[in-house]
Amino acid sequence: MKNSLNRRRFIKAAGIAGIGFSLSDLINPLSANAMSTKFNSKRIGIIGLDTSHSVAFTKSLNNPSAAAHFAGYKVVAAYPKGSNDIPSSVERIPGYIEDVKKLGVEIVDSVKELLNRVDFVLLETNDGRLHLEQALEVIKAGKPFFIDKPIAASLADAIAIFKAAEKKNVPVFSSSSLRYTVGAQEIANGKVGRVLGADTFSPIKIEKTHPDLFWYGIHGVETLFTVLGTGCKTVSRIRTEISDVSTGIWEDGKIGTFRGHYNGRQDYGGTAFGEKGAAVIGAYGGYDPLLVKIIEFFESGKVPVSKEETLEICAFMEAADESIKNGGKPVSIASIFQRASAKLK
Repeated sequence: MKNSLNRRRFIKAAGIAGIGFSLSDLINPLSANAMSTKFNSKRIGIIGLDTSHSVAFTKSLNNPSAAAHFAGYKVVAAYPKGSNDIPSSVERIPGYIEDVKKLGVEIVDSVKELLNRVDFVLLETNDGRLHLEQALEVIKAGKPFFIDKPIAASLADAIAIFKAAEKKNVPVFSSSSLRYTVGAQEIANGKVGRVLGADTFSPIKIEKTHPDLFWYGIHGVETLFTVLGTGCKTVSRIRTEISDVSTGIWEDGKIGTFRGHYNGRQDYGGTAFGEKGAAVIGAYGGYDPLLVKIIEFFESGKVPVSKEETLEICAFMEAADESIKNGGKPVSIASIFQRASAKLK
């Protein structure tokens, strides 16, 4: 893709080219040694000022009255370059540069310069196609980092990021802020007992450079996995001019649906069905609940979202795209992992 380096070159540089691995190999957690990493300094750097998330995180972290809430961590530098060719991202950068400068953030000219000034990284670039390239630089520098949604623009790139991070024992995780809505967390923690099924919804915005759900539908998909967990086996998807529904069948018989809406009010939410009854998942609750988890991760080195779950979310979204191309036929998650594995060899 335009201005992006060849994936195979990245994989070779990361030392992972030619390695064969099974599905179980792809989803093992990061090593215990990586999780024990802890730093004394609290300087955060941001890569990518082409998303409102960068400004929102900086406002929270650099607010003097909120410093204790976020354990004293502060954004000190940012590399603004994000997408090269997505207008909605490129056009934001000049304004967001000025916004973060007012909050005491130094603007630097390269990722390398940023990494020399910080101890932790928020990889915020809106364009998932650039995440592997940028992540490899962060990993080479040995900095723990968070990758905002989507972790990448493909399952293959997401796997490559985790494999490279494992090789260098660098902790990393990715998540949508929708994972940390109050309702979703209460359900995940047992509010309705064992969850038997769930329906979630969020807006869908189509960006031609990304698989459909990777760009924005990921919010509702991540909510679905937050309450159902891993274990999805097949995905089928149907779409009309006003409706878009992806249905997953889990290995224990659970059914989870994600409904994306293109028009109308842009709401988020859903319902979970459990042994003790049904519960509303609830609306979006802002960025700070996710930011709290990011800071806890920086403090402990322990990832709050497993690699297994993040990769299965990517596989679900790719399977949904494959299904829509094949008239709504079910697509197996295993086949999507196998295809991604083949791309990495």
